[in-house]
Amino acid sequence: MSTTPERDLPVIDQPSAVQPGLDPAWVARAVTTALDEDLGPAPGRDVTSQATVPASATGTADLVARESGTVAGLVVVTETLNQVATRLGLPAPAVTFHAQDGDDVARGQVLASLAGPVQVLLVAERTLLNLASRASGVATATAAWARELAGTGAQVLDTRKTTPGLRALEKYAVRAGGGTNKRMGLYDVAMIKDNHVVAAGSVAAAVATVRAAFDVAVQVEADTTAQAMEALDAGADFLLLDNMPTPVLAGTVAAVRARQGRDGVPAHVELEATGNLTLDRAREVAEAGVDYLSVGALTHSAPILDLALDLRPAG
Repeated sequence: MSTTPERDLPVIDQPSAVQPGLDPAWVARAVTTALDEDLGPAPGRDVTSQATVPASATGTADLVARESGTVAGLVVVTETLNQVATRLGLPAPAVTFHAQDGDDVARGQVLASLAGPVQVLLVAERTLLNLASRASGVATATAAWARELAGTGAQVLDTRKTTPGLRALEKYAVRAGGGTNKRMGLYDVAMIKDNHVVAAGSVAAAVATVRAAFDVAVQVEADTTAQAMEALDAGADFLLLDNMPTPVLAGTVAAVRARQGRDGVPAHVELEATGNLTLDRAREVAEAGVDYLSVGALTHSAPILDLALDLRPAG
């Protein structure tokens, strides 16, 4: 990392060190969809910017945090600018990053500087802000939970309660905020809930049918200690302990841990608390001994982090 003499800002080579990163092909598709939505089908148009700004005009704009938080989504900036430049037949702006996805940033901090055709900067502005502000809001919400859980051994998990079409970005933002991802969709982990038990006839039957059909981890939802033990007997790998008061949760965790490594139960069964969790009781829940706290609000209710693109005055 070096600094720019002009503004004494750090220069960061890559906008993200979050692993796993976002798939570049997914980013390209998401940006294309967002631009089509804003500009109309490719090549699209911005009737205001293209009428008022000469194509030859160049300038510099700063991507700025309007409030403190954890930033994510900077990985979309360059792709958005490149696609807009291609649509307009203009050179792509140069991007200098001054922050990285996962960084805690302060109000007024410059996150990136963009230099090039002003038309491109203005046409790209809302799309890159929408994506980065949304991702940063999720990362900021996640970071608050991660701080609260620090030292407990438990991690905060996301859910499938994501914005349609933006799941990859929002789950990436959870990782940027210090959380972890559960399953990415319905395809990679089986989660047997009450309706599946009703359909299959029992927990044991539901687990057995999944095992026979697919080679995936099997999680079972339990509302009571008895249900959790039934799921263990059925061969679950992972238990979702739903809406349990803390004393019941702690008792269920103790009962499961006592069975680990015996009678065919794995040596460590992963346990997840979920349902009506709030930040003020996060530590209490974690200290009951669960591995994870599952929080749908990370993605379905996080407000955006306010970011802005400020064009520097000419001259």
